[in-house]
Amino acid sequence: MMDSIDILHISIALQTSQEVQIMNNKLSFSSYAAIGVMLFALFFGAGNLIFPAQLGQNAGTNFWPAVIGFLITGVGLPLLGIIAMSFSGSANLQELASRVHPVYAVFFTSLLYLTIGPFFASPRTGTVAFEVGISPFISESSQQIGLFIFTLLFFAVVLLFSLKPARLVDNVGKFLAPGLVILLAVLLVTVIVNPMGAVESPQEAYQSGAFITGFLEGYNTMDALASLVFGIIVINAIRSMGVTSTTGILRTTIKAGSIAILLLGTIYVGIAYLGATSTQIFGIFETGGPVLSSAASHYFGTFGSILLAVAITLACLTTAIGLTTANAEYFHTLFPKISYEKLVIFFATITFVIANFGLANIIAFSVPVLMFLYPLAIVLMLLTFLSPLFNHSRMVYSSTIAVTFLISIFDGLKSLAQSLGMENFSWIQPVLAFYEQTLPLYDQGLGWLLPAIVVIFVTGVISRFQKTAAVHAS
Repeated sequence: MMDSIDILHISIALQTSQEVQIMNNKLSFSSYAAIGVMLFALFFGAGNLIFPAQLGQNAGTNFWPAVIGFLITGVGLPLLGIIAMSFSGSANLQELASRVHPVYAVFFTSLLYLTIGPFFASPRTGTVAFEVGISPFISESSQQIGLFIFTLLFFAVVLLFSLKPARLVDNVGKFLAPGLVILLAVLLVTVIVNPMGAVESPQEAYQSGAFITGFLEGYNTMDALASLVFGIIVINAIRSMGVTSTTGILRTTIKAGSIAILLLGTIYVGIAYLGATSTQIFGIFETGGPVLSSAASHYFGTFGSILLAVAITLACLTTAIGLTTANAEYFHTLFPKISYEKLVIFFATITFVIANFGLANIIAFSVPVLMFLYPLAIVLMLLTFLSPLFNHSRMVYSSTIAVTFLISIFDGLKSLAQSLGMENFSWIQPVLAFYEQTLPLYDQGLGWLLPAIVVIFVTGVISRFQKTAAVHAS
């Protein structure tokens, strides 16, 4: 995710250095392409590469339904989030979420930052770099100590650059994303021309309902959450090119987003296919990291593995620096008495500790939080687009989010019990039984969808009647 946020600054500089032709308030195709590449850089992350690889391995012959589901949440929702921020006219996520309630805005924004930062996404950068770059070269007995030493050095560098951001990170990022894309392109073309093996039968989770399973797996990218935080960066970039109207910004975001989706979706499909063709020769891996390193070694030997490992490690490093900096800056605005430097040290330390639980555990324990957060984020996007229809009524926002919250919180608790390998907590069992019996799509993890739509409709109608009555009364 956001494989190197620093690329954004470079992309903006690239755009402003170009001759931007604005005729009839429209940008040239090259300008749309520049913004599209920037959006791609915003969402393309080395950490995300492990999830389509893992999906491909597990989906097997049910490849396409699973991939389509994954693309909806892994690519489509991030674009929707960027468009929602553009459509809303809000200055940031907290301002948008304050349409529900100011207290909820702080809660939701803070939890979202922590999720894409020190709790899950940032520790994942260190563990992905370790699994791809270091793990294949050390013995099984040395894995834990190897992870400790590697992440200690990794997050020490993150701490150093986050305390004193330097142009070096920008310069690395400038060449890093294109280089990594080229490496992946060579690998994926080789896989297509000369597959490692036949695509085998799907694993149990993908034998039935592969689409829904892929849809939920797309949550792991966390890009839809990140899009709500970093959407304003894209909007500011578009404004810097001379487009200032809401309609113009929205149109530009959609057109440029189509370019970003094409690039990101192509890479995801290619990596998923790589994973699907790898099971015959390598078997099923616990995570997607070894899939990429094993494929690189299979086709290009040790040199290929090392080259890919270096590129992904640097990419993960710049991503971790961006996430740590973003979290420290946001929480400094919430708690101005705590210095930026202290927050950086705190977040880097927490990230290092969590990273040492290992990639598989980080992914497993992120699922409950994502099952809770994603419905709230999706519903907020939906409310944003429908908001003009109900005159931006807070009643509609708060009622819909409240209903979604009451369903998604129990989804999160149920997922937590599964992650812990235990039975559901006894006190939530009656609620889960009620949801299972009454809510459509609940067993597929989408039980919140229909109630949210119904509440939007009912409260939306009420809000319009209230406004009409108020107008007549006046």
